[in-house]
Amino acid sequence: LSEFLAAGPVVVFFYPAAMTRGCTAESCHFRDLAAEFGAVGAQRVGISRDPVARQAEFSRRHGFDYPLLSDVDGAVAEAFGVRRRLPLGALSTRRMTFVIGQDRRVLAVVRSELSMTEHADAALRALGG
Repeated sequence: LSEFLAAGPVVVFFYPAAMTRGCTAESCHFRDLAAEFGAVGAQRVGISRDPVARQAEFSRRHGFDYPLLSDVDGAVAEAFGVRRRLPLGALSTRRMTFVIGQDRRVLAVVRSELSMTEHADAALRALGG
């Protein structure tokens, strides 16, 4: 995270599972708003519990221009408070987005399990875009 923050604000979005309908729609919306995020100097980073190979395939299939990180053991989700307590496997990660300023302060948290566009849209609003 420190490396990303050195270049500007970071939008970290957690999603339950790569290559599922909702997560694909959400991730593609983040991709489609690349110019808008670039205009506010923000980087986007997606995280799920999928293994590296699945994340790489997901990114390749959809042409994502931002990194996808693999949190197989759920440790990062736990640290951000987005891990569900129920044993749901890959679905144990809540769909949440954190907008983090370069000063490392959280500027906004987006909580929506159902709207696949709200995360990117709200993150842009929080960044003044």
